[in-house]
Amino acid sequence: MIVLGIETTCDETAAAVVERGQHGQGLILSNVVFSQIEEHAAFGGVVPEIAARAHVEILDLLIAQAMREANRNFSDLDAVAAAAGPGLIGGLIVGLTTAKAIALVHEKPLIAVNHLEAHALTARLTHDTPFPYCLFLASGGHTQIVAVLGVGDYVRLGGTRDDAIGEAFDKTAKVLGLGYPGGPEVERSAARGDPTRFTLPRPMIGRKDADFSLSGLKTALRLEAEKHAPLSERDVYDLCAAFQQSVIAMVIDRLRAGLRMFDERFGPPMALVAAGGVAANQAIRGLLNQVAMEADTALVLPPAELCTDNGAMIAWAGAERLAQGLIDTLESGPHARWPLEQVTKADKFSSHASRA
Repeated sequence: MIVLGIETTCDETAAAVVERGQHGQGLILSNVVFSQIEEHAAFGGVVPEIAARAHVEILDLLIAQAMREANRNFSDLDAVAAAAGPGLIGGLIVGLTTAKAIALVHEKPLIAVNHLEAHALTARLTHDTPFPYCLFLASGGHTQIVAVLGVGDYVRLGGTRDDAIGEAFDKTAKVLGLGYPGGPEVERSAARGDPTRFTLPRPMIGRKDADFSLSGLKTALRLEAEKHAPLSERDVYDLCAAFQQSVIAMVIDRLRAGLRMFDERFGPPMALVAAGGVAANQAIRGLLNQVAMEADTALVLPPAELCTDNGAMIAWAGAERLAQGLIDTLESGPHARWPLEQVTKADKFSSHASRA
């Protein structure tokens, strides 16, 4: 089956065409992403109105490019998938409305995809990872440890109690006067710094649950920055290194707890999988191998470009759901909030809408 996927949840506009083989293997036929970083850089963060307008201006062109690169026509499609949440409501409306128009005109099934489910299933596209597996999902808006038991079958083992890891990286960059997006800037600066010069807290270490907390760490970094103001270049490098080291220590400990919980409830996982923009951080990717080895399980890291937001993961999630006979109606609506654990095999999107 061949599926067109559309992604407009935040500040990337993306379209892709993906093929799912008879035995479940995945093939990316095209994957086009337009980043809006320049449009938002001056504001130090994503401005929802600017993001929605940019999606409107570029989406049709990206879809045409994706279809052209895939060498497919709309008549070749088996379904059209679009991210329907969670995300910025303006962008979701643009992508989902466009998908509905294509589905209606070309008489194709519509699949309203949960953006987090798309991240969760990417490992099956890139590595054909069998169920069940343990997912570490970390991005600008989400930090979760999830048991992925099947398509539409997810159990959250842990999550953040306040800020997401990606959000904490971005706010750290803003405090230290670094550019946008903040995550890569902090990572680059940390590589030049001494992580031992400043002592920052390592929240949640040693707890039996698998939850995260970033607010205390973020506050501690701000206080250190204020204490040493005006900051030299060396101060910035060392603060970034200390911050990243604290995050790494917390992630290692939280993943160990999450994997123990997984094993106790569901047996040994087939793999530890990382997804989301934070999973593109090289320092964090490096530590995951250590955690997986300790748990005697495989480590699956999709390519960095498939960890950040993209159309291929939406198309693949659509193909996985289509294979289960899960399609949605043209009345399906976008939702700024749509927890992953509300996505099930039995419920259609309209059912989720009533609970969201």
